Order: sequence, then structure tokens, then C-alpha cells
Amino acid sequence: MTSLVRHVTFDCHDTYTLAGFWAEVLGGKRSDEDYPGDPEAMVESDSVTLLFVRVPDDKQVKNRVHMDLQPQDRTRDEEVERLLALGAKVFDDQRRPDGTGWVTMQDLEGNEFCVERSAQERAAAVDA
Repeated sequence: MTSLVRHVTFDCHDTYTLAGFWAEVLGGKRSDEDYPGDPEAMVESDSVTLLFVRVPDDKQVKNRVHMDLQPQDRTRDEEVERLLALGAKVFDDQRRPDGTGWVTMQDLEGNEFCVERSAQERAAAVDA
């Protein structure tokens, strides 16, 4: 018998706000049972379920595990702009002049994640 990943868990200070950010990022929904100040909050989306758990300590170092996002209905660069508007920050820009590469970003509490090229961008590069 094997195991399944039930959800990906984030330690954070403000569970409700961070869950709201990720709900927007993923086009998901924060649980109807979650309210500001709750010690836990959950986001369900088509691709993953995220759990946010309040902890007292601050994030100290780079994440050892992170998510790689692939935009579904926009380009990588358009997605980066959308995420910046939601409050994310660019941490490390690895975009190359030939269109390859990715952008490492941070969410509202400094958790790193990457934005890769969309499937359409990858396919166009192969056809070129």
C-alpha cells in the first residue's frame, strides 16, 4: 500500500490572509469554516489542497520544498504580473533572453514558489 498527499501544509502567522492569497493564486476556495484569527485555514483547488497552520516562530531560511506553478490561461510573464498585484514579491528572476527560465517569488509571508512557462509557451518553443 502507498500513501497519498492529502494536502501541502504551510506554517505561518496569519492563516486566513495567507489562505486567501493562495486561493486567488490557484483559483481555489478558502474553506467556508475558516475565519480571521483561526489557528488553521484550508484552500481547495483543482490541483492541490493547502493547509495553513499558525505558528509563533518566523520563517528563518529558504524553503527546502516549494511549489512550481504553471499558468493555464496566460503566459509566465503575465502570471508574474498578476501575482505581484496580489502581493507576491520577486525573489530571484531566472528568465533568459530565449524565453526559457522561471521566476522565484515569495508569498505574503516569504514562502518561495516558482512560476514556469505555460504549456503553450513550451509547445511554441518546440515548434519554433
